[in-house]
Amino acid sequence: MNRVNKKFAINWQVLRSWMLFIVILSSTQLQAADKRDTIRVLFVGNSYVYYNNLSQLINLLTESMPTQLICTKSTVGAAHLGEHWRGLRGLRSKELISQKKYDVVVIQDNSMWPIEHKDSLLYYGALFCKLISKQGANPYLYTTWAREKTPETQSVITQAYQELSANTGATRVPVGDAWQLARELHPEMNLFFTDGSHPANLGTFLIALSFIKKITGQLPSKFQTVYNYPDKDGESFRLMQLTEQEMKLCAEMVEQIQRKQNQ
Repeated sequence: MNRVNKKFAINWQVLRSWMLFIVILSSTQLQAADKRDTIRVLFVGNSYVYYNNLSQLINLLTESMPTQLICTKSTVGAAHLGEHWRGLRGLRSKELISQKKYDVVVIQDNSMWPIEHKDSLLYYGALFCKLISKQGANPYLYTTWAREKTPETQSVITQAYQELSANTGATRVPVGDAWQLARELHPEMNLFFTDGSHPANLGTFLIALSFIKKITGQLPSKFQTVYNYPDKDGESFRLMQLTEQEMKLCAEMVEQIQRKQNQ
């Protein structure tokens, strides 16, 4: 009987040791997860930001990455930077930037402003870049795409944002450049919504990858074909569903354009 008790005691000690090892390992893993880098991003723009829930998609895509982007937005349909700066139409972009809780602030003008009102883009863009830097964040420029029926305007849009970047030192995100390349090499890619201006799901996915690559220097190592997001009640809704081939092509376009930009 004593030998049985002694054997049981030895096994119990082994079990306790294993339990302690598991607890320590789990704690270490949790601490490593807690130490994962996060970058807080504010998008200042319009429907080219909120169409297809761009900020939520970026949040989901970076969940598995070493650096996660936590994105929020200040938007209203068709807004231009002058309206954001003056606080019109209920916009509070300057106040949000002044809270100093963002690492990156992305600014995006009305899609026609680089073509029709370049001086306004350069003027208000410079004011925003100065404010963003003053608050300790990094300004990024959302270079948008030419509309479906006027692809020839892409060079004008890109040149305007390049000039703003040169004037301010802000980082230019070449979204429109990636769209242009995709349209040239893969015309079968359905980037546009039916209005020929806003992005379809695939277009939004291409936008999201452009920002992720530019801000983190990486892309996710793998993608899901379905992305779900919780609503305010905790219910899950379908955010986006794409094919593996579509996502692969988007990643290739982003990598190619940003390599070219960095040369």
